[in-house]
Amino acid sequence: MATDPLSLVFQALADPIRRAILTRLTTGDATVAELAEPFDVTQPAISRHLKVLETAGLISRTRRATARLSHLEAEPLREVTTWLARYQRFWDESHERLDELLAALQSKRQDDPDRTEAVTEKGNGHG
Repeated sequence: MATDPLSLVFQALADPIRRAILTRLTTGDATVAELAEPFDVTQPAISRHLKVLETAGLISRTRRATARLSHLEAEPLREVTTWLARYQRFWDESHERLDELLAALQSKRQDDPDRTEAVTEKGNGHG
């Protein structure tokens, strides 16, 4: 089982119920019963999901009277965003190179209309 913080967060985010719980917690603290309400799972199952989120540092849990409230701790998500940002730059640069290639091909096509017609005719079986 992973123990580094980033791996724990990704492991926690891998489950759609845990992601939905985090989304719900963006609107405020909630009890286990409130978090379990939209799902077709038991409260103990939700409690296990909450334990995973807590281990990853994505939530904290406190007591208010007899209720145990879960609270969103978003800082680990900032670390994930920072990690993912490197890949965003990679994809942006890849798309820029693709755009440049497409523009060059379109320019070449406009500069040589005879070649465009020959390619079109060949592609249509007229050649």
